[in-house]
Order: sequence, then structure tokens, then C-alpha cells
Amino acid sequence: MKNTYFDLIDQSYYFPHSGFDMRNGYLSFHGISLKYLIEKYGTPFRLMYLPGIANQIKKAKNLFARGIKKNSYKGKYHYCYCTKCNHFSYVLETVLKEGVQLETSSSFDLDLIWNLYKKGKVAKDVIIVHNGYKTESYLEKIVMLHKEGFNNLIVVLDSKTELSKLLEIAKEAKKKIKIGIRMAIDEEPQAAYYTSRLGIPSKEIMDFYESCIKEQSKVELKMLHFFVDSGIKDTIYYWGEFQKALAIYVKLKKQAPTLDSLNLGGGFPIMNNLGFQYDYEFMINEIISSIKEICRTEEIPDPDLYTEFGKYTVGESGAIIFSVLEQKQQNDAELWYMIDNSLMNTIPDAWSLFEKFILLPVNKWDNPYVRVNIGGISCDRSDYYNSEDMNQQIHLPQYKDEDPEPLYLGFFHTGAYQDSISGYGGIKHCLIPAPKYIIIDRDEKGNFIDKVYRSEQTVEEMLNILGYE
Repeated sequence: MKNTYFDLIDQSYYFPHSGFDMRNGYLSFHGISLKYLIEKYGTPFRLMYLPGIANQIKKAKNLFARGIKKNSYKGKYHYCYCTKCNHFSYVLETVLKEGVQLETSSSFDLDLIWNLYKKGKVAKDVIIVHNGYKTESYLEKIVMLHKEGFNNLIVVLDSKTELSKLLEIAKEAKKKIKIGIRMAIDEEPQAAYYTSRLGIPSKEIMDFYESCIKEQSKVELKMLHFFVDSGIKDTIYYWGEFQKALAIYVKLKKQAPTLDSLNLGGGFPIMNNLGFQYDYEFMINEIISSIKEICRTEEIPDPDLYTEFGKYTVGESGAIIFSVLEQKQQNDAELWYMIDNSLMNTIPDAWSLFEKFILLPVNKWDNPYVRVNIGGISCDRSDYYNSEDMNQQIHLPQYKDEDPEPLYLGFFHTGAYQDSISGYGGIKHCLIPAPKYIIIDRDEKGNFIDKVYRSEQTVEEMLNILGYE
């Protein structure tokens, strides 16, 4: 009977699979030799593969173009990147090269946009969808960009009060400011509350437009926005909220001539296990054909379509590589592999939201496999990754303590949110340092280029933050 780790994967999934392959007994990621990176940089380290970001954008754009052509759809498609998923400059510069638009969530986001503009990385004609709760500072910076000539800003109203605040701040503006209305959705049945705190209740939208927006000279309604937090999925729940949004759009369009855009909100799912399957082309075609059909029936123009893809854009390009420091057999049933950093610090979504990531060994694929739990080196009982909370059994290669080479593990598709949630470079639980950060790109000939973006956090850096320096 075959019982090596490679046999387990080979019998369970189609492998090689979407960016994963084996080279001389070691795992590769997007064609990158992880053995080479480990030998060059040591562990732990985080990596971001920039060409993967561009590939995701191209894939979605192509599929929407095909869906638009197939359905003779007259509206345009705009791909927006959600900056909140990964704010790093090299990520923003990579996505902007692909001609995408942007979506922001807070005041500091606009300082980031202004910085990119001054460096020539973004032009004033970029479309920027402003989501999130609008503080006074956030609104002031939106109006500042508007006065500076950014004419494609769309302020999505999250509440009715934001309109009056915007009008007060923009009273000296010479050109109309484009606005959108975010529709509050009903949450999934298992949620802790029924209706999202974000957006304006659907039953109030028409009256809000008639009484507060219609006669305003400083703004014009451009967009209806709805957002399903669980993403764009082929479920009864998603299609139900989608149909509600379409019905509101039709009613609103018949009263608001300037309304011409529908923001689909929510993102595409990404691969979080080797058995992942999702028919992106089917979903895109169903969305476009459904909108086309209702617009034909109601005799209104096809709206421009906006998507806000953050996790989909960057998630599958990230990875974190660890070494196993020790194996601990705590009882007859529980074997622990202790890694050289904290899981709570490096992949907080796994700890706080029970998100699943692809976990694979880099080496020892020809060894027999065993069921294990993964433990971080902090003193917190929650610093672990195991089968119970993750709804999956974790099997990894067995190894002997005297082996000359340690077992290396990789958590893959970690490119979205992890740095922002954990606070990259800040104070870490148990003062465990943030790992080094490696950026991978390709040159004009297609050769890999790797460089250190940030070295491992030093004790001096952390003590300085804490006020000891």
C-alpha cells in the first residue's frame, strides 16, 4: 500500500495544480523554487509573486469581455482594486499597470492615492470608488482630490447623513460630485444580525433620492452599490440579494437619468484547497445575462458594471514559509509540529475567522504521512492550526529529529489582508518579530527576480515602538 505524502496528494487531487508543482523532490510555487529561496533567505519569510496579480486581473477582464460580447451587452466593465486588501506600494503599482480603477475605504487611503499621483503612478482620470464610513477627514480629502482635477470620483453614501456632510464640505466646488448609494443587504441566515449595518435600507432609497438628492446642484447620482460579504457565489442567497439590487436599480433609473452604473460588490472566491472548483465564466455570464434581460424588459439602458476585487486580485500571489522546529507527541492522538513563528501574527485570518489556506510541505514528499496539528511559538493557546477548527484533517510528512534537513511548511494564498490585520512591522504577540518579506517579479526575458522588501523585524525596531529607545 502506498502511504507517502506524495501518494496521498496524488490520489486525492489533480496534481500538479494551479501554480503548484514538484521539482527534484521540492515544492515550487508559480514556478518559483522554494528550495532556492529557503537556502538564500532562511525561514520564516513571507513572499509576494507580482506577476500572479497581473494574471488574475487579465483573467477577470477577459471573462467579462467575453460575457459582454456574448450577451450583446452595451454597458462598460470597470475592474476596481480594493486597496484595503493589500496597501503595499509594489502591489498598487502592479495593479495600476493593468489599467484598473481603485476602491478606497478610509481617510488615509486618499493620502496613498495622492502619493501615487505625485510619483506619476496614477492619473487624474482614474475612477475611484469611495466606500466605507465617511469621517469628516475622509470627505475633506475626497473634495480636495475633486478640486485638484480628479473628475472620476464616486462617493458611495453609506448613510443618509453623509450627503449633508458632503454638501457642506463641497459647497465651494465648481463641478458636480458623482455619488452612489449603497444598498443595505439582508445578511445570511447564520449571521448574528439580520440586516447589514452598511448602506441604506432598500425600502428607503427611493424616498431618499426624491427628497434629498434629486434637486441638489452639487451632486449627481451615478451608481447603485450592493455588497455581499460572502462573495459572488452560485447560491440562493447571493442570487436573492442580486435580484433585489436589480429591482432597486430599475426603479431608481426611471427617476434618476444620471444613474448609469451598478456596482456588484463582493469578490470572487480564491482557491483555498487543492480541490477548489469555481466556474468564473459561468457566474460572469449569468450576471451579465440577468442584467441584460431585465434592462430589455424594462426598456432601460444596460448599466456600466463595476466589480471590487481585492482578495481575488492579490490573495493567490502570497505565501508564508516556515521551518518545523520540533515535533511534540503530547498524547496518543495528538502530534504537534512547532513552527518558527506565530500563526496568530502571520496569518491572523486563520486564528480569528477560521479562514482556510492551502498548507503544503516544501520537502520530504516521499516520506510517510501522519496526522498533525501545527503550533506557533507564542504562549497563547489559540496559536495553532488544526483539523477541528479548520474543518479539514491535516496530514504532513513524518520526519526524524536527526534528519539533516528540517521539514519546511508553506501556507499559500495568503496575499490578502494578513499584513493589514496583523499590523505589519508593529507590535507582535509575545514580541515575536515579523518575518522577512520577499518580492518576486520577472524581468523582460521572463527570468525571476527576487529581492528583500523588508528584513526580519529587529529587537531595536520593536523596542523603539514600545518607547524603550
